[in-house]
Amino acid sequence: MSTSHTNHSIIETNAGSWLLPLAALLAAATLPFFLSEYTQDLAAKIIIYAIFALSLELLVGTTGLISLGHAAFFGIAAYVTALLIPDNGAGSIWLMLPAAMLAAGVYALFVGALSLRTKGVYFIMVTLAFAQMAFFIFHDTNIGGGSDGIYLTSRPALSLAGVTLVNLELPQHFYFFALASLVATYALLAVLQRSRFGRALAGIRTNEQRMRAVGFRTYGYKLAAFVIAGMLAGLAGFLMAARTGVVNPEILSWHESGGVLLMIILGGLGSLRGAVIGAVAFILLKEFYASEAIFGALALHWQMTLGVTMILFVALLPNGLIGLAAFGAGARRMGLRAKKKQSQESSHA
Repeated sequence: MSTSHTNHSIIETNAGSWLLPLAALLAAATLPFFLSEYTQDLAAKIIIYAIFALSLELLVGTTGLISLGHAAFFGIAAYVTALLIPDNGAGSIWLMLPAAMLAAGVYALFVGALSLRTKGVYFIMVTLAFAQMAFFIFHDTNIGGGSDGIYLTSRPALSLAGVTLVNLELPQHFYFFALASLVATYALLAVLQRSRFGRALAGIRTNEQRMRAVGFRTYGYKLAAFVIAGMLAGLAGFLMAARTGVVNPEILSWHESGGVLLMIILGGLGSLRGAVIGAVAFILLKEFYASEAIFGALALHWQMTLGVTMILFVALLPNGLIGLAAFGAGARRMGLRAKKKQSQESSHA
């Protein structure tokens, strides 16, 4: 292969790595101008779960830590948001968002400091146990309204010098604020993955014992990743509370943790784009199977239909939906090689 052809392939690959996300972002930014109120709310829900999936991707796909208690950070941030809403007037995003993320981060620090001393299935079970503990604290006490949950009397707003810049009561304001949060989360994780910190996490996922042997304090790296992931899950929890206007203990349940884990598996582990694609596919499949207009009485059993679909996806696409893009790129390269070989044979003839 010639040097010019190699350089062209590298430029094409680098362009493709950012052109597709940019095109997706531009498309997402235009959606509120064309969608109905219901579909815009559904798009906002997908964006929130995409942030939630990205936060877990940092643990599972990047660091190799499988957690079944990630919903605890999601739910704690949602409850903090609801509890900080003032009785009169809108709460301040300047105060409430950092507080929600900080609360999630503090609990993540506590959980991570203890659970990261275990490995494998024990780590999975310990994270699940801490999440269930948080669930029952809110479910069995009056801290957040017990099993009924708590309602937000208003939505947070972002003001500067007395001027309201963002009011989350307004659907379009909420949508664009959530979209900006997704972009910021994606950019942060992309930078982290390319940093020394991210390369250390990837090394820990591949062979933690070797990383310790060369001098890395792997426990500190894993704990830092755990806290960052918890705070990003807290960002998603803040947005979910602002979107629905109500928070109940189910938001901390293991079903939520399992659901977001399925999202990143569906999209493809080890890829930020895969986490976003998985969140989009999972939520849309859930809405599709739960539609009585399409499935009638079967819509009441959407969990069964979704479960069968997930099994088929995992069996047929072991690398997730992101693997389809890699397969297409590989087929294209094979086609280019075949054409080049044919042209060389023709010139020799």
